[in-house]
Amino acid sequence: MFKSILCLLVVFSLFACDSSYTAADPSLVTVQQGMLKGYVLPHNQVVTFKGVPYASAPINDKRWQPPQAAEPWKGVKIADDFGHKCMQNSMFSDMQFRASGMSEDCLFLNIWAPLEREQTPLPVLVYFYGGGFVAGDGSEKRYDGASMASKGIITVTVNYRLSIFGFLAHPELSAQSQYKGSGNYGLLDQQAALLWVAQNIEAFGGDPKKITIAGESAGSMSVSAQMFALDSIPYIAGAIAESGSILSRVNSLEDAEQQGVQVAQTLNEDGSASIEALREIPAELLLKQATEAGLVWFRPTIDGKILSKAPDVLIAEKKFADVPLMAGVNSQEGSYQQLLGDSEATVENYLLALQKLYPEDYVKVAELYPASTTEQVKLAAQALMSDRFISASTWNFAQSVAANANAQTYYYLYDHVRPAIKVEFNQGKEQPNSDLGAVHSAEIEYALGNLPLNDAFEWAEADHQVSAIVQGYFVNFIKTGNPNGEMLVEWPVLSSQQQLVLKQLPEVQSTEGLRARYQGMAALQQ
Repeated sequence: MFKSILCLLVVFSLFACDSSYTAADPSLVTVQQGMLKGYVLPHNQVVTFKGVPYASAPINDKRWQPPQAAEPWKGVKIADDFGHKCMQNSMFSDMQFRASGMSEDCLFLNIWAPLEREQTPLPVLVYFYGGGFVAGDGSEKRYDGASMASKGIITVTVNYRLSIFGFLAHPELSAQSQYKGSGNYGLLDQQAALLWVAQNIEAFGGDPKKITIAGESAGSMSVSAQMFALDSIPYIAGAIAESGSILSRVNSLEDAEQQGVQVAQTLNEDGSASIEALREIPAELLLKQATEAGLVWFRPTIDGKILSKAPDVLIAEKKFADVPLMAGVNSQEGSYQQLLGDSEATVENYLLALQKLYPEDYVKVAELYPASTTEQVKLAAQALMSDRFISASTWNFAQSVAANANAQTYYYLYDHVRPAIKVEFNQGKEQPNSDLGAVHSAEIEYALGNLPLNDAFEWAEADHQVSAIVQGYFVNFIKTGNPNGEMLVEWPVLSSQQQLVLKQLPEVQSTEGLRARYQGMAALQQ
C-alpha cells in the first residue's frame, strides 16, 4: 500500500512540478503536446528524442491535406525510437534506415541536443533528407545529429510525405483548400515541422531565432522552396543547399492538376477522376498500383501557398528569405558514361554524343565543354551531365540569390573522392573506386560528422581529415552565418566571383569560367 501511494506521489510530481524536474533531467522535456522522455548517449554527452510527432497522422480524410496539429498525449511519451518512414519504394542502395517500419502515419521528427545545457540558447539545424521526393527518411544513419549536437548545435531531422502521397495535385483538392491550390504536401509538412521547432525548441535548449535549414538533393530543393514560402521565411536564420534547387523544377498548378486527374483515372477502379475514391485505396495498395503504373515521380507545384509564383520571378522581386546562404555541388554529380554509354572516351565519340543531344548547337556546347584528350573528354562529359542533372540549377539559384540579397552567399565545389566500398557490402567482390570526383550525396557523412556510422566504406585518415574540415565550415556557418573560423582556409563570398573547393587541402577558385559556361548554355536555350 505504501509503495503504491509513493508511486502515485512520484507520478503526480512529474506533472505538478514538471519545470523543475526537466531542469534536473535534460532527457525529460515539456513541449506543447505533452512531456517527452528521451535517452542519453553517454559516449558523446548528447541526449536524443526520436519519433516525436509534429503533426497528426495524414490518413483517411487527411490524406492530401495540409498537415494538422499534433494531438496532445497524456503522461510521458517515451521518445527512444524512430517513427515510421513515409510511404515509399526501395529506391536507393545508399539509404540505411533505422525507422520502425513504414506507414502513412509518418510525420515525426528527431532531435539531438547537448546533455549539458548552456546558459545561452544554442543554434538549431533542421535537416531535410534527399531522395528525389520519392524516398528518404530522417532515421538514415548519414543524417544522425549526435556529432553536430556534440559541437553545440541542436539538430533536427524531419520526415515529410513523398511521391503520390506528398505531391499529388488535383482540381478537387484545389477547390477544397483555402488558398485554392494543391500539391506540395511534403513541403507543407516541412513547413509545419519548422513551425513546431520554432515553438518548442527552447525546451531542448535551442534558440528559435537561430534556425538554419539544410538539405541535400531533394532536401536542397526543399531548402530553396522554403526560402520562397511566406509562412516559413520568419523562422529561417540561415540556409544550406547541397546539390539542388527548385529553379526550373516546378509545375504550374494547371499542369499539376491535369496530371492528378490522369493519376486518379488510372488508379481508381471505376476509372473516375474522384479524389474521394482515390482516398479509399489503402496506402500499401495505392503505392503498389502507382508504382506499377509508373506514377511515382512528382514535381513541386506553384500552389499559391509554398510557391506563389515561379521561383525565378520571386527572386527577381526579392521575395525570399534574405539570410546567409551556403550552397554548392559535388564534382561528379553525373558521370561521363551517362553521355558516352559504352563508347570509348575519344574526342570523336564525344562530339557524336553531343551532336545527338544538341543537334543544332553541339559545336557551341563543345566550345563550352572543351576536350582534346581522353582524360579531358571524361571530365568534360562529366561536367556536362552534372550540369544537366543538378549543378546548373544549384549555381543559378545561388548566383541569383547572391545578386538580389543583402546577406552573403558562400559557394563550394566538393571534390573529395570517397574510398572503395568494402567487399562485404559489394556482393563479395573487390571493386576499386574509379570515380573521377565526388559523387552525388557523398559529402553528407563528412559534413555532419557521421563517417563512423557508415561502415560500408574503407575510411582512411584522409577521410576523417576532410570530415573535420567540412564539418568545421558547416558548424561555423550554423552558429554565425559565416563558415570561416580558426585553422580553416578563408572562404570568400560568391559576390567576389570565387568559390571554395572542399577537399583535403581546400583552395579558393575563380568562378569566372563557371559563369561563362552557364551564361553560354542559357543563351542556347533562349
